[in-house]
Amino acid sequence: MERLEHGHGHGHGDGDGGFRRPTLLLILVAAFPILSFFAINHGIVSVNFQTKSISINHGTISHAPSPTIDGDSARIRKRKKKKLGGGGGGDGRVEEDLVMARAAIRSAIISGGNSSSSSLLVVPGDETPLSTAVYRNPAAFLRSYEEMERRFKVYVYDEGEPPLVHDGPCKSIYTTEGRFISEMEYSGVRTRNPAKAHAFFFPFSVTNMVHFLHRPTPYDITKLRGFLAGYVRSVASNHPFWNRSAGADHFMLSCHDWGPMASRGHRELYENSILAFCNANTSEGFNPRKDVSIPEINLYSGFFPEELHKPVAPGLTARPYLAFFAGGRHGAIRQELLRLWKGKVPEMPVFEYLPGGPGGKDYYSFLLQSRFCLCPSGYEVASPRVVEAVYAECVPVIVSDSYVLPFSDVLSWESFSVAVTVEELPRLREILEAVPVVELRRLREGVKAVKRHFVLNSPAKRFDVFHMILHSVWLRRLNIKIL
Repeated sequence: MERLEHGHGHGHGDGDGGFRRPTLLLILVAAFPILSFFAINHGIVSVNFQTKSISINHGTISHAPSPTIDGDSARIRKRKKKKLGGGGGGDGRVEEDLVMARAAIRSAIISGGNSSSSSLLVVPGDETPLSTAVYRNPAAFLRSYEEMERRFKVYVYDEGEPPLVHDGPCKSIYTTEGRFISEMEYSGVRTRNPAKAHAFFFPFSVTNMVHFLHRPTPYDITKLRGFLAGYVRSVASNHPFWNRSAGADHFMLSCHDWGPMASRGHRELYENSILAFCNANTSEGFNPRKDVSIPEINLYSGFFPEELHKPVAPGLTARPYLAFFAGGRHGAIRQELLRLWKGKVPEMPVFEYLPGGPGGKDYYSFLLQSRFCLCPSGYEVASPRVVEAVYAECVPVIVSDSYVLPFSDVLSWESFSVAVTVEELPRLREILEAVPVVELRRLREGVKAVKRHFVLNSPAKRFDVFHMILHSVWLRRLNIKIL
């Protein structure tokens, strides 16, 4: 093992060349089993991962990737950290917490294969049991979630002022971003003592940056990247926690299409930190081993649509339409869908714009009267139609390329949705009509079971979208050791 010498200093490199970047040292240590909720041929497997250990002067980080089937480790590079001053190095009990949580989850993974074959999993303290059919490993998920509730603490940085920081849009297509930022300000998971935090949250809003900093002509995101990089540099200068982990236990969240591009404004944030994005596109750099896919939720008024506030959604016999879509020609996939199916089949209404006039049905009426709801990607991979379909208890049909679906680390999407490739679009009607009624009923039961995971509540409730996002961050944090 060779140690490369370098100078001291903060070294908050942000890709702009203004700072000297210290040389990195990467050490490979022994492989060990880490939690995996992924299924192969409907059987849950535990995968051995190679853990990467990175020397950072007086501390060490080991990083295992998020659950994956192939078991290969991504190369995560960290820089040497600044020697910490008194009292700033964190609390060893934080890592002890994580050690105990990992052991408990591994135990649940092992014992899960020997558990009862019941289709429901009773949740202590919750009136609604979990449907085992919609999770990759139900016992492991429940134990992981309970460990998160018991232990997980997040420090929210105080730096910055609204509207760029500590604020965000709480309605429209960017609802998830603003509501999460708002909820984190008052959530019980927040700790005011950073030494007790397992993770650190940057509460800036990329959507608000776009609104207040970006000029539409010419197209230029330099100011967004500059603000983001400056914020990280400020945090790194004022606190020791970024330097301790090179940002690996920090996370940001954005539902704006430009979130991934803005994150590149600071190289270490982009390479090391947990990035929670609606636009979870692997072809554009999204890394499911460390990043988090979050659902895009479009609440036009900021509230759950009244049209979907039904005690019992219509059953299959009350849904005369095979499938439904309405939307503009945003992106190549939608253009192809509209070219092939717009106005072609009455029992499969596909519109670019909904027909108006007296007696015309509105968008939600079509959702509630359709057995399948088409969810093609637009300009970006994510679509709010996925969540709208779940709200209407209509089986989502995912048509996308390179999209990592939300919560797919724990949810078995094949149990409540149908995936259709772009190449299969000419056969779309044939594929959907070939789904047996028994299978369609199973898929709809799955949609009902996961609905609670996609609902925004104020204040947040157990297993809702806020806590599912936190759980995804928690899983990534479990895969990092700071010694």
